[in-house]
Amino acid sequence: MSGIYIHIPYCHKACNYCNFHFSTSMKDINKMIDSICLELEKKKHYLNNPIVETVYFGGGTPSLLNTDQLSSIFQSIQAHYTLSKTAEITLEANPEDISSNSLASWKAFGINRLSIGVQSFQDHYLKWMNRNHTSAESLNSIVLAKEYGFDNISIDLIYGLPNLDATAWRKEINTAIGLNITHVSTYCLTIEEKTALGNLVEKGLIDLNNEETIEQHMLILMEAMKDAGYEQYEISNFCKPTFESKHNSSYWKRTPYIGIGPGAHSYNGETRQYNISSNPLYIKYLNTPSFGSVYTVESLSEDDQYNEYILTRLRTKWGIKQEEIALFKSVNLLKINQLLDSFCQNGFIVKENDIYKLTTKGKLLADEITLRLMV
Repeated sequence: MSGIYIHIPYCHKACNYCNFHFSTSMKDINKMIDSICLELEKKKHYLNNPIVETVYFGGGTPSLLNTDQLSSIFQSIQAHYTLSKTAEITLEANPEDISSNSLASWKAFGINRLSIGVQSFQDHYLKWMNRNHTSAESLNSIVLAKEYGFDNISIDLIYGLPNLDATAWRKEINTAIGLNITHVSTYCLTIEEKTALGNLVEKGLIDLNNEETIEQHMLILMEAMKDAGYEQYEISNFCKPTFESKHNSSYWKRTPYIGIGPGAHSYNGETRQYNISSNPLYIKYLNTPSFGSVYTVESLSEDDQYNEYILTRLRTKWGIKQEEIALFKSVNLLKINQLLDSFCQNGFIVKENDIYKLTTKGKLLADEITLRLMV
């Protein structure tokens, strides 16, 4: 199994919390699409597995691409890769971009999964985040997508928002559950440097929720989603049975993938490649290699690979295994086992056969536990 991630680095407007690579100026978008197609060709031998099982259009806002632009990318994929007949093809979409015409077009291209950036069902929070849609548009877009045969739909929700109390958060969750969608990705509001939100917090103009409230939000979320029949297969991700995101699961399982576009990453098991996070330089370097390389390469030591294993797998329902930890010869297995036993005794981790998984209590401290286990 292998996958392709394609980063579309454009947005209609900037959300105040976002630090992903994007631009609101689209004057070079056609050159960007041509460059993405060129990178797809140049990287066609990067994956050892010739069968591509997942394609993920992320961003940025991929849903702003027109039919011709999407067609160019799909033609390039089909020309240089072997796409599985059962491939999961995901498009991140904002509610305001979802219409009868766009849905029909996406369906025709073979896109079979939508990840809709709802973020909140409350208009005042959407305005505060500088989102470009309303709650009504979110609800309508999901209903319309279902009518056009999209039965694999994920939405994003953010918790930890200022003044978001338990009652309001439960209402958000219940609204999502009531839509009977197959997948929900949730994110705690994070303060990133060099964002509009980061500047407001630095100036003391926003009071954020404390850790106790955020923990309460997480507990409410886990309980409500479980009661509604969703599985928490990764700390931030919940799905109906069999509807895990295959593409994102491949990251957590450390499956090789290609990252295409400015700011995208690639991974083949031994190295990572990091594309330059600049639209003009990405276009320039790809089309004129003598100016410089579009990516940098990081060789992963055995310790690096072990740390990535802990970082990615402990967050999931698949957990970590003693036999897999033992494959990393540089790791002090005795020390790791002592730590794992300690976490089990304190109720943060449970051992099932040879698999260690976080408990509900452990999920609240996942970052701290992960750091303790890393070398």
